Amino acid sequence: MKKLKVLLVDDEIMIREGFKRLFPWDEHDCEIVGEAADGLEALGKIDSLLPDIVIMDINIPIMNGLKVIQSSRMKHPSTAFVIVSGYDDFAYCQQALRLQITDYILKPVNYEEFGTCIDNLKVSLFQQRIESSDADKKQEERVIVGITKFLQEHLAEEISLAALADEFHLNSQYISQLFKNEIGVGFHVYLTNIRMEKAKKLLLTTALSIAEIAELTGYNDYRVFTKVFKKSENITPTQYRREFLEK
Repeated sequence: MKKLKVLLVDDEIMIREGFKRLFPWDEHDCEIVGEAADGLEALGKIDSLLPDIVIMDINIPIMNGLKVIQSSRMKHPSTAFVIVSGYDDFAYCQQALRLQITDYILKPVNYEEFGTCIDNLKVSLFQQRIESSDADKKQEERVIVGITKFLQEHLAEEISLAALADEFHLNSQYISQLFKNEIGVGFHVYLTNIRMEKAKKLLLTTALSIAEIAELTGYNDYRVFTKVFKKSENITPTQYRREFLEK
């Protein structure tokens, strides 16, 4: 997988330096291609550098981060935006979600959580890629697309690399390497990500119990599901449902 291009946008140079020095970009198949200190500069850098990911504060000079995203969406619909902000305000979160940002992270940044965000983002970018790809994609892409579609259709079941190897008549190590090469994350990270995405959708669109949602997303024990969900989203499934449905 080619490295994803990252643009850092924050008016505080120490924040940008922290991101550059404290986060292992290479380990996550990313490279920082540019920086910007205000909204106008950010728009110019997005146009010229065409980053895959923009890490951006909301409160920046000239044009705030949300307006930058709004202005960039028409020209660069595939660019992923991650808001990093000191504002723990649901109104900002709501507006950011309407702009289809990838994530909203509070300062000071927990770099372990940020790493999870980047890995989840790679899964999302991969999904966009396969939806827009043509029939001439190489063999490895055809295989991984088939595998990921199979996972989406069998999320409620117990799934392992060995089971996939049997299903697709491939070596499990080959499948494991395919995930790293084609998506940029390991099999278990990918599987957990799509399970959590389905869980969030069910929490917000159905009245199913937590135990029922756990079963539908492949967890026989709702306590294990709750633990995995909290690690992924930083809140429990019950809190997630209440937070978004009661506001």
